This record gives sequence, structure tokens and C-alpha cells, in this order.
Amino acid sequence: MTGAKALIKMLENEGTTVVFGYPGAANAPIYDELSRSSIRHILPRGEQAAAHEASGFALASGRTGVCMATSGPGATNLVTGIANAYSDSVPIVAITGQVPTGMIGRDVFQEVDITGAVAPFCKHSYLLKSARDLPQVVKNAFHIASTGRKGPVLIDIPIDVLNEEFDFEQPKPVNIRGYKPTVKGNNLQIRRVREALSKAKAPLIIAGGGVGYAGANAVLAKFAEKYKIPVVTTLMGINHTALCGDLLVGMIGTHGVSAANIAVKRCDLLLVVGARLGDRAYTTVHSQNSDAVVVHIDIDPAEIGKNIGTQIPVVGDVKVVLEQILKKDIDCDIASNERWLKSLTELRNQKREYSDKKTFINPRLAMKVLSELTGGDAIVATEVGQNQIWAANNYKLSPKGGFITSGGLGAMGFGLPAAIGAKVALPQKTVVAIEGDGSFQMSMGELATIVQWNIPVKMMLFNNSRLGMVRELQKTTYKSNYFAVELDGSPDFIKLAGAYGIEGARISSNAELKDAIEKMLKGDTPYLLELVVDSEEGTL
Repeated sequence: MTGAKALIKMLENEGTTVVFGYPGAANAPIYDELSRSSIRHILPRGEQAAAHEASGFALASGRTGVCMATSGPGATNLVTGIANAYSDSVPIVAITGQVPTGMIGRDVFQEVDITGAVAPFCKHSYLLKSARDLPQVVKNAFHIASTGRKGPVLIDIPIDVLNEEFDFEQPKPVNIRGYKPTVKGNNLQIRRVREALSKAKAPLIIAGGGVGYAGANAVLAKFAEKYKIPVVTTLMGINHTALCGDLLVGMIGTHGVSAANIAVKRCDLLLVVGARLGDRAYTTVHSQNSDAVVVHIDIDPAEIGKNIGTQIPVVGDVKVVLEQILKKDIDCDIASNERWLKSLTELRNQKREYSDKKTFINPRLAMKVLSELTGGDAIVATEVGQNQIWAANNYKLSPKGGFITSGGLGAMGFGLPAAIGAKVALPQKTVVAIEGDGSFQMSMGELATIVQWNIPVKMMLFNNSRLGMVRELQKTTYKSNYFAVELDGSPDFIKLAGAYGIEGARISSNAELKDAIEKMLKGDTPYLLELVVDSEEGTL
């Protein structure tokens, strides 16, 4: 069989059901074989969207997403999506076509060193030189992407390798020398964690994205409930902590909620669970509390102690480590923990007033209404900017819902493609893309993808005619010296959606919110709801 046929066979063997990709000359043999496969192919309107769609698929389903592009510019257009997946530990396999083996390094048409380009932000990459290596490489790639700290793997395949005939043999079980992620926590460190918990009067859990990637949502909630430990989250942790219920205080960091940041300041034991604590979260933790004992649990040893001083490091799979801690009862001061939790609950539940500007929508209220009407069961995929923060702090997620966002890289243009990927993965779920008018214009070509493949994503577009987050930064840091943030020339978004055959509506008062969102959610068709927001509206 040919290398191209072997590739499709291996994708099927790995359980791939959908590929998000864009064809070209260098990967044409793959598409010839893909046309006869059981694998569904989704054609986006750009390769960057393909990578983000694969990420959305992976985040919604828990399975490895697959994206594909041709050589040269096709491959480089995947780079942002690959970097995003690496930063947020999303398991995707990116497959690129390449110029013929004998021409590599000669700067021929559409040649680029894509394996070299992605090396700093890819778990691993392969440049195939022989079709005989392909089955084992594909099997290894899926294993690397989906184990340990998850992330992207790239496979670059020259066109002559795709066309090469060879005798296919099933690959051997994966055994990669030097790649053996630590799963079980060290017993001595587990004992130290228990001792620290027994002494604490105000313990606090910071939950990150690693909780969900380890499948530890339920065991984290069990652990927190047993010892009455309040839980705060990073941006990526929002998606995995809904089961914590009333123990959940909110998101920490620069754009977090006051109660969560106060909790970090006042705690005496900080359990960092599956979080790398990037600067948006790290600044809050580091600057506010240097006295708390820090326990850091993570499967990636490189992240432990990197951004925050750690007294008790525990390398291992989050779920396994929490189960180890729970094996023996801990003599905690439950009464003290409950008092501590009550004080934070009171802070969290302080009544929130929503401003009512007669000709503008309050975005916080809009997210509150969305969560009420969906019961928090929808999957929300956000863009990057103010819309992301409004959603993170005001959409109340249920255990059945989902929150998908670009956290570490902060890639504008992520939200709509990610929502498409999520809806393809879980067609029975309501999926809502939360958009800003700036970020939406980086991916609005995907409206055609929605229509062509009948993907009924709902879209809530916050329109303040500005690059809102940058404008807010210029206001607070640069004495309101606004420059290059006005989005004059933007289209009429409702007419634009209509040109694609997508129904939509525009509203500009809070009184219209409930009816408008109900109409958006109704039916199994795509819909664009534009909400006019005051350009002075901030995130805090």
C-alpha cells in the first residue's frame, strides 16, 4: 500500500472520526485516500481555523483532535493553533504535506522547515523519510499527544513518501525511550501533603486545566468536600470545577474575582492542582501571599516551582495523586475549615449590581442570563479579550456544561473555530461562541464552514466598536492615549450573517436580553446575536 493509504488506515486505527483540514498539492495523496475513508472531513476557510477546530474537538470530547495542511504557507498557517494547543496542553496531531525528500533544503516552491518552526512549542515532531516508518510514527504521535502533559504533535510527510509503495505491517506497542511520564506521586511527598493539611487553618485549592485533562473533576470535588476546602480556579480550570459546587469561589488573577484573590491572600496552605500559574495568575499568588505553605501537584515536573516557590512538590497524574491522598483519613480541623469557607462564601455572594445604560447591553448581565436560560449546560467557547473575561466571571457553569478558551497563548480568532470543533464532537450539545467584534473579524470566514457542513453553532457577539481589552489597557496604563483600537469600517454583522444564510438580530438594551437569547437558543440552526456594548465598559 502507499504511504497515504497507510496514514488513513492508522488514523482509523487510532479512532479518528473527524479531520479538520485544507488540501494542497503536497498533501493531495492524503486527500485522494481520505475521500474513500469513513473519516469525516471538515473543510475550514483557513488552516489556522483547522488547528483551532481540532483543539475545540479535543477539549469537548477528551479525544485527540486531528488537523491537516499542505506544505509551505499551509503548514505555517497551522503554527498559531499548534502554539495555542501547546500552551493549553490540548492533544492534537497536526499532519502536513512536504516537498519531495530529495528537494528538501533547496528552497523549492512551497517549502518550509515546519518541524524546525514548531520545535519550541510542540511536544514532538516527525519528518518522515520512508513510508515504512509511517505506521509506528502515527501510533507514537497519538500516544505522545494524549499522555503525560497533553499537547500537540506534528507529522511532516514529503509527497514522495505519501506515494511510496510498501508492505504494511501493524506497528509495535509504543515504547519510547526517555518518554515515561510519572503517574504516581512519591509516597513521602504524599505524607507531607497530609501533614500540611492536618496543620492548616485556612487551606485553599487552586485548580487548573490539568484537573480535567487527568479526568480528576470528580475526585477533586470529593477531596474538597471531604475536608471543606474552598476552591479557586485559573482561567483554564473553570471548565473542570463545576462539581465543586458551593466550595467554588471563582477565578483568580489579574482579571479574576475579588473573593478568589482575597482567598489567595489569606490562606495558610495553597494546594496548586494541575496549574502552571502563568503570569496573569502568578502575579496574584506571588505578590499577595508569600507565607502560605505551597503544595504543587503536576504531571510536568518542569512546571513545579517554575513560577511560584513550592515547599511540597508532587510530580504525578492529578487524579492518581488526589486518590493517593484520599486513601488515608487526615485529621483536619474541619470546624476551622468551615469557618474559613463561610467567610469566603460571604465575600463571593455579595450582591452584584448590574448597570443599566438605556442604549447599551451590560455584558455581565448578558452572561448571567445566558447561564440561567441554558442552566449552565451549554458549552461556551470564548474569543480572547473582554468577552472572554465577562464570560469567565459571569457564566455559571453546570457539571454538564463546558468552558473552552485560549488561556496561555490568548489567540484571537480561536473562539468560533473552537466552537465549531466542539459542536462537531458533541452535536447533541448546545454550543455558544462568545465573540468580540475584533476577534470575530479574525475568523468570520468560518461562517461558511458552519453553513457548508451544517454545524448549528450559536454566536453571541459583543460589539463595542473597539479592541476593548487593548483600549482598557491604554486607559489604565497609558493615560487614555487611545491609538489603533477603533474598529471603524467593520461590517453590519447581521447583514453579513444574512449573506451566508444565517439568521441574526441586534439588541442594545438589557430589557431585550431574555427574549433575544431565548430566540438565539431556539432550534437546531446557527444564529448570530449582536449585543451593542458601551466602549467604556471594562472588565473589572
